[in-house]
Amino acid sequence: MQAVPRTPYDRNVLATSDTLRGRRPCIHWVAPSTEEWLDRQRSAGRRVLAAELADGATPLPRLGAATGTTVVLLGHEHHGVPDDVLADIDECVEIPMAGWGASLNVAVAGGLVLYRLAGLM
Repeated sequence: MQAVPRTPYDRNVLATSDTLRGRRPCIHWVAPSTEEWLDRQRSAGRRVLAAELADGATPLPRLGAATGTTVVLLGHEHHGVPDDVLADIDECVEIPMAGWGASLNVAVAGGLVLYRLAGLM
């Protein structure tokens, strides 16, 4: 499931995306804001993680399997998760990479984190 802010920008991105055109993905429209939605998730006892390069981030191999409902934030492939959102999450997870790249395709990054949370690696 995707949680997407209910903004004109995000609606346009989904309407014009080549990968989603013609499909009806499971989208949870987040309103009134991403921050308020995340506050509700935390109030409901859910753990909130972000896949992001950040000081103090947990390397993916050290991330434990999820023991409860977990929300995983995946940012823009070039800009990442916004700093104001990162300030209020429970944990950042960093995917170690060799070479010059600093970013993976967002679907690959999400798959790796979810696979680890499922206890499968």
